[in-house]
Amino acid sequence: MTKYKVLKRFLTWRLRHINDRQFILITSVLVGFLASIAVIIIKKSASYISSFLTSNFANEYENYLYLAFPMIGILIVVFFVRHFIRQDIGHGVAGVLYAISKNNGIIKRHNMFSSIIAGTITVGFGGSVGLEAPTVATGAAIGSNIGRLFHLNYKQIILLIGVATAAAIAAIFKSPIAAIVFALEVLMLDLTMASALPLLVASVTAVISSYFFLGQAVLYPFEIRETFLLKNTIFYIIFGILSGVISVYFTKVHIFIERLFVKVKHWYVKLLIGGSILGILIFFFPSLYGEGYDSINASLQGDINFLYDKSIFYSLKDNMAVIFLLFLMIILLKVVASSVTFGAGGIGGIFAPTLFIGSIAGLFFAKLVNYFGLGVLPEGNFALVGMAGLIAGVLHGPLFAIFLIAEITGGYHLIVPLMITATISYGTIKIFLSHSVYTHELARKGQLFTHHKDKAVLSLMRVDKLIERDFKSIGREGTLGDLVKIIVTSQRNIFPVVDGDNNFSGIIRLDDIRHIMFKSELYDEVKVSTLMIVPEYTIDPDESMEEVARKFQESGKFNLVVIKDGKYYGFISRAKVFSKYRLLLKYFSDD
Repeated sequence: MTKYKVLKRFLTWRLRHINDRQFILITSVLVGFLASIAVIIIKKSASYISSFLTSNFANEYENYLYLAFPMIGILIVVFFVRHFIRQDIGHGVAGVLYAISKNNGIIKRHNMFSSIIAGTITVGFGGSVGLEAPTVATGAAIGSNIGRLFHLNYKQIILLIGVATAAAIAAIFKSPIAAIVFALEVLMLDLTMASALPLLVASVTAVISSYFFLGQAVLYPFEIRETFLLKNTIFYIIFGILSGVISVYFTKVHIFIERLFVKVKHWYVKLLIGGSILGILIFFFPSLYGEGYDSINASLQGDINFLYDKSIFYSLKDNMAVIFLLFLMIILLKVVASSVTFGAGGIGGIFAPTLFIGSIAGLFFAKLVNYFGLGVLPEGNFALVGMAGLIAGVLHGPLFAIFLIAEITGGYHLIVPLMITATISYGTIKIFLSHSVYTHELARKGQLFTHHKDKAVLSLMRVDKLIERDFKSIGREGTLGDLVKIIVTSQRNIFPVVDGDNNFSGIIRLDDIRHIMFKSELYDEVKVSTLMIVPEYTIDPDESMEEVARKFQESGKFNLVVIKDGKYYGFISRAKVFSKYRLLLKYFSDD
């Protein structure tokens, strides 16, 4: 018996004995467990590679191998992707958002393992990115492919993608509540009765699995020694604004460098440029190597050795001016290191760099205030709050930031400063940037699925699926007589004017020629070129549906012509757009 027959029998049995809601819950347990296994594999593997390569490096001296390791790692990744996967792997969360909004929730099978392999090698060899995004991508791919395997519908597949993503975050940080908030706030999943329970089940399953395989240890061991003091409120407000400004800097620099590398055509040039810059940065600032979790944990304890260990600045460790300069340089250069890692061909995410910058910025801020006698601030607390501030700003996820850091600390003793900093940081960046580092490109292309029902439904509609092609065309050299013959055989009242190569010239409306179409004496005299008009509004097949809707509203037309590079494609009708919109809206409104 083939595996397809077994699957078919199982699906038939399932439909008879298990309803959809029950099956989604069962599948959520499976997805949660598999996502946690992915987390364990990628974290352990990257840690092993990093330790193997750098454990013998002395703290007192610079290490020239830092110049080579990142480029070697990215070269291996590029070779793996080009010769084994032969498809774009993507960079985690943005790819998941695209799959939800424009690809019917379909994520390719190779993403169930390719992101793990590529991300592990990138980070293990020093790529200055995080492993959360590859883990999220892996979990999402697992959810998508399990959903397709069991012949689930679009809504159920999207739910499983969100469930798997939440499970991955829960397993990494052992924070189930924050993981659910991540799925709702960052992936923009709707919280309904149908989605709440699967998210909870998967997150709890992932956390339990993580505890079982990795023990009780948490990623950021931190004990709150000093609780929130009202007199420090002003400093949290100032730091919230500063976090927002740093978030703006992070996002703009990341986008700028990303676009620079897009202009470079050859992969080996990208590798040489990005790998060289990354190696030099890590040589001077070794804390930029990999995810940087050791530096984050040091920041939480108020330890600053990571600033100069294994670098050329070790001999200057007692010079406070140098220490403050190192703080500033590392904060500013981490995003550069992360962005060139991506540009060179590395695979990873910006989640860990965000936490890294936030913790160090918080520690730096507290040390400055304490050093100049402006106050007495708990340095570890500010490092922790800084992580929340940068997550809220860069990811546009203030609630996720608050719950994540609160769960990491094992309590809600810092909930007030977390709320102050995260809220102000988010409010600050929203003044300058409407979309997060994950969503800016998708939003620009009109491909972003949001909580805004109208925009979400429009983002799911594709121009190429709405084009109507049953319009009779005519050449511009034709006559009125030729046009009348076409009108007799047509069901439409618009006629595109094109040449033999399908180049578009204009349109003729039936209403515009009614007064002469029965005057046979004009049939050979009047040319099509004198009857046609060039429409003010046209549609490109690659335009977003939001833009198409805007053009219909502004023009007041019932049909708009679709052209690309001067070529005629067909028409889109207001009626068809509205009909499709109503169907999708009803579909997503049903629980």
